[in-house]
Amino acid sequence: MLILADGGGANGKRCSLWKWELQQCADEFGLTITVTHYPTGALKWNPIEHRLFCHISHNWAGQPLISYETMLKLIRTTKTATGVCCRARLDRKRYKTGLEITTDQRQAVNLQAYRALPKYNYTIRPHPNK
Repeated sequence: MLILADGGGANGKRCSLWKWELQQCADEFGLTITVTHYPTGALKWNPIEHRLFCHISHNWAGQPLISYETMLKLIRTTKTATGVCCRARLDRKRYKTGLEITTDQRQAVNLQAYRALPKYNYTIRPHPNK
């Protein structure tokens, strides 16, 4: 699986939690996950951002975004000239904040980092014994 992600803090606590959760996914489904983080200021390289969000912005230009329902409707009715459509749903789940992982969890991530462009890249492989 390839994940194209925006930059963010490469060595922050959230990033460690992100990698830990990716490891859980890799182990559960037997996936090798490669993550590419776009460098700061280079989000325009993301093909989804570049090719779709401009159409969403154009579709809701001048419309008052007064509710979640209004925003979802405007996103759902966005369509490009080539026929790409948007799907959207509101996630009302409350997520815990301030979560941290332990040193043991951090060390248990089966991660191989490598340097290439974009700047931050790594692969997480499932543990062989899981």
